[in-house]
Amino acid sequence: MFELWCLHIPVEDRTSFEGLVELVETTVKSESSRASDRPVYLVGESVGACIALAVAVRNPDIDLVLILVNPGTSFHKSQLQTLSAFLNFVPEPLHLTTPQLLTFLTGNFMKMPSTVVGRGFSPEEDNTLSEITSSLLSSLMFLVDILTKESIIWKLKILKTAASFVNSRLHAVKAQTLVLASGNDELLPSSQEAEKLRDAIEKCRTRLFRDNGHKILLEAEFDLATTIKGAGYYRRSRKTDFVSDYLPPTPDELQQAINRDRILNFITDPVLLSTLPDGKIVRGLAGLPREGPAVLVGYHMLLGLELGPMVTGVPSSTGVHIRGLAHPFMFDKNSEQIMPDSAHFDLHRIMGAVPVTGSNFYKLLADKEFVLLYPGGAREALHRKGEEYKLFWPDQPEFVRMASRFGAAIIPFGVVGEDDICDLLLDYNDLQKLPFYDMLDKVLTRDGLKLRTDSMGELQDQGMHPVVVAPKVPGRFYFIFGKPIETRGREKELRDRDEAQRLYLQVKYEVESCINYLKEKREKDPYRSILHRLLYQAVHGPNTEIPTFEP
Repeated sequence: MFELWCLHIPVEDRTSFEGLVELVETTVKSESSRASDRPVYLVGESVGACIALAVAVRNPDIDLVLILVNPGTSFHKSQLQTLSAFLNFVPEPLHLTTPQLLTFLTGNFMKMPSTVVGRGFSPEEDNTLSEITSSLLSSLMFLVDILTKESIIWKLKILKTAASFVNSRLHAVKAQTLVLASGNDELLPSSQEAEKLRDAIEKCRTRLFRDNGHKILLEAEFDLATTIKGAGYYRRSRKTDFVSDYLPPTPDELQQAINRDRILNFITDPVLLSTLPDGKIVRGLAGLPREGPAVLVGYHMLLGLELGPMVTGVPSSTGVHIRGLAHPFMFDKNSEQIMPDSAHFDLHRIMGAVPVTGSNFYKLLADKEFVLLYPGGAREALHRKGEEYKLFWPDQPEFVRMASRFGAAIIPFGVVGEDDICDLLLDYNDLQKLPFYDMLDKVLTRDGLKLRTDSMGELQDQGMHPVVVAPKVPGRFYFIFGKPIETRGREKELRDRDEAQRLYLQVKYEVESCINYLKEKREKDPYRSILHRLLYQAVHGPNTEIPTFEP
């Protein structure tokens, strides 16, 4: 992803803050002139974040992306300012016995991977406490030799100067900025500082890691590249292109997505069916093509509950990676601020979701991708009471002619099961009757996030809104992928609007048929209830595949 450079400040070095900024600035200018068509990333932790911000202030015309990790801009509100004055009265080598200072210099040994500390520690191991103590003692002896009190005071002085310089110039930062804040930062109020920077810097987003400490970059299970990708901050050129900038998920990222949906997969035990070329329906995904381009077109269940099992289940079974066309709400900075977690949609981006636009659809098909498309959009996924399994497709054949242009196979699919795991208590009509809901509605349905403004009636309503559901004793999810409809060789034929409309209605009919097939067949599944499935696994083992109806 990157060509890595590292700024190292030797212990005995006494370069001023301005001098450090100039060092980084020189390198940034050199790299920018060498490759002016790509951004330069500055990853700065603590005082490094201040240096990165200062470089951005002094170079507004250079394409920079700032990744600020627990930035030292909050120095004046932290324990470090008190510690700086306290150190003047502490004799050497006792200055290194201050817990806050050790954390500042070394991080938390317990959270570091074995590659950092030489050997990982596990609470289950014998003599763990003595091993940790020995490691800390040897580290302290090493630090006493190289980190004198005078050098530490100098570092804290640099941090104080850096924070003062940057805080007075935050309004001048024009660079794209991502602030990573640790919720368990022992030294700096990083969570509050992230919110301050988000409000002060125009192009700034934040990510909070509640269980991590100050030295998050040294802690196990934290992956900086994954964080950058999830936030949508990885790009190869001056403008973000969600198609060409995309990197497929690593095995760890795929496993992370699977783990996120583990509970849903457990309680719903999805049944995946597909249709062979001869029309035979089989369990599994043998009927899906292995090469694109292809367009998967189907029904969007309430709250998009089918997305997790499908987006992770299909690649796990076939190796085929699905790229979803998603509502712009999932990519909007302001949307993140009203979500419980600003990283709520990060895994969707990591797994390949892109904003739903004609140009993105075109690029994905040109790259021979498998594109996941929901013509019903948000109106279908946030349907009202009594509207489950009803399609809200527009009248126009939006995707048929585009698919035929690239000879893409159209794969209709159906999914059922939302009514087996929850009941819809409050829909959009109910919410509108609540006092003050109109204020939230205006935030969620801003003009910039509206789709299909050229449609009529309820199909024009592609806005986002919450729904309130009540859980039920879980049933089961059922997916069926219909027989692929080939468009290869039909480009000239499907240029005709009537022919395109005819194929469009055929696809819609196939999706409805898939849904009706599953609704009928699931009545014959003896293991539709989770209680029956748990009993089956208790007898046959937890990893045994649970039977279902005969296709």
